[in-house]
Amino acid sequence: MAEMDDSPETRGVSGAAGVDGAADAAGMAVGGSAQDSRDDLLASEPAVPVTIPIDLAPGVTVRFTTRLGGASTGDWAYCNMGSKVGDDPAHVAANMKGLEHLLGAPVRLVHQVHSARAIDAGRAAADGIDTYTVDADAQVTAEAGMPLGIFGADCLPVMYADADAGVIAASHCGRRGLERGVVHSCVERMTELGADRSRIRAVLGPCICGDCYEVGDEIARAFDARFPGTATVTRFGGAGIDIAAAALQALAAEGIDGGRIVSAEPRVLAATQYLEEDEELARLCAADDEGDPALGERLGAMKHGLCTLENPLWYSHRRAFLSHKEHEGRFLAVIVRR
Repeated sequence: MAEMDDSPETRGVSGAAGVDGAADAAGMAVGGSAQDSRDDLLASEPAVPVTIPIDLAPGVTVRFTTRLGGASTGDWAYCNMGSKVGDDPAHVAANMKGLEHLLGAPVRLVHQVHSARAIDAGRAAADGIDTYTVDADAQVTAEAGMPLGIFGADCLPVMYADADAGVIAASHCGRRGLERGVVHSCVERMTELGADRSRIRAVLGPCICGDCYEVGDEIARAFDARFPGTATVTRFGGAGIDIAAAALQALAAEGIDGGRIVSAEPRVLAATQYLEEDEELARLCAADDEGDPALGERLGAMKHGLCTLENPLWYSHRRAFLSHKEHEGRFLAVIVRR
C-alpha cells in the first residue's frame, strides 16, 4: 500500500469535555441533497469546525479539527481542511474560514512531502512567501498570533513549544519523514530562533496506531532497525509499525521526554465520550461506509482514541482505502501562541 499523505447553535464548549462547538446542521445527510442544505446553511451562518483544544504550554494552544462542523459533503464530510484531495474548493474555503475565525488569524501551511525539511514560517511571511507552495514537513515561528498547521489523515502531527523563548513549531511525522529525521530538523530550527531543548514541550496528535498500521515485513523490519521496538503485529494479522512510539524515541533523542511530553489522549477520550450521542457524528457513521453504521458500535470497538482509523472523529486514508473509497478528507493540527 502506498504511503499515507497525508451565532450558530453550539454542541459543546471548551472545558471538561474538551470540545469547542460547531454549527448544528440538524437533519442533514452526508451525501446527495446534503450539498444544497449545507450551502443554504453557510449562506446565513459560517462553518464552525468542532475542534479539540490542548493547552501545551503557558500561552500556547494546540487544536485538532475533527470531521464535524464544516461544509463538506460526500467522502469529505463534514469538515475537510485539505484543498488538494478533490473536495469542492468552496467547501474547503468555508471550513478554513471558520477555523481562522476561531483562531483569529490565517493558518500557515506547507506542502507536505514526507521530507525532513523545516522552515521558518515567520521569515517566510515577512518575505511575502506563501508557505503552502513550499515543500516542507515542519515549520517554526517566534511570532505571536501566527497559527501553524499540519494536515493529517493517518500520519502523525507533532506540535512543540518553548514558551519562555516564544518559539512554537509543528511537524508532519509519517513513516518516511521520521526515518529522514523530521523531528531533529524541527527542533534544530527551533533552537535557531532561541528555543532551548531543555524547555521544549511537545504533544502528539491523532495518527494511525500500531495495531492498525500494516506495512509488510520488509518495511516493518527496516523501521524497527531505525526505531527499536516499534514493529508490531496488527489486528489484521500482518506486520505493522507504531509511528507514535517512533516519534517519542526521536523526541527523546532531542532531550524532550518525561513530563515535557503532554498527552492529548485524556482530552481526546473525554471529547469522544462527550460526542457519543452527537447527531451529526451519528449521521456521518451511518452514511460513510467506513465501518459499522451505528455510532455506538463503532465507538465500542475503538481501543485507541487517538487512532485515526479507529475513531470516527478523524479522517483516515487507510480506513477509506479499506472501504474501497477513492477520496478522504484531512484534519488539521494547529498550534498558536497568544
